[in-house]
Amino acid sequence: MTRQVDKKKIEKAVRDILIAIGEDTDREGLRDTPARVARMYAEIFSHGEQDPRHALGATFKEDHHEVVLVKDIPFYSMCEHHLMPFFGRAHVAYIPKGKIVGISKLARVVEAFARRPQVQERMTSQIADLINKMLRPNGVAVVIEAIHTCMTMRGVKKSGSSVITSAMRGDFRKRITTRTEIMSLIYGRPMTP
Repeated sequence: MTRQVDKKKIEKAVRDILIAIGEDTDREGLRDTPARVARMYAEIFSHGEQDPRHALGATFKEDHHEVVLVKDIPFYSMCEHHLMPFFGRAHVAYIPKGKIVGISKLARVVEAFARRPQVQERMTSQIADLINKMLRPNGVAVVIEAIHTCMTMRGVKKSGSSVITSAMRGDFRKRITTRTEIMSLIYGRPMTP
């Protein structure tokens, strides 16, 4: 079920916002801004209605039982609280139990969850839970690092700060050695609990 972005409603809303902040929407620099913003939102939220389960539908039998990690997956999302961007990198790992998935599919899952109004904490758990449900591996680890413009540009205005969230399932949650291994693979050094 795909929902279409209503660009005309977005244009009207952007025009209303510009008027509300005291701008002249007929001046040259702003005349086409509502349409540009509508196209931008259509692009930004283009994958938000895609079912991320489809990315994990094709699996392959493989007798590999060690960590598979896709590191530094770039993503861009929109904070649902202020509709301001947050962006960063996702690290996604799993320990297969008889089946694997194409590694690009893990990046597609990140993209599908990022392309919607979102909060980082939920996104991290959604990615881990979906991989856990679809692949039924021995473990799943998702670590996301992001910069939130709603915190760096407004409010407390703390540029340079970032947010790190993690979701551990299965062996990554139960076994400290496995968790230490994945953090070492992600960050290049052992992390202390």
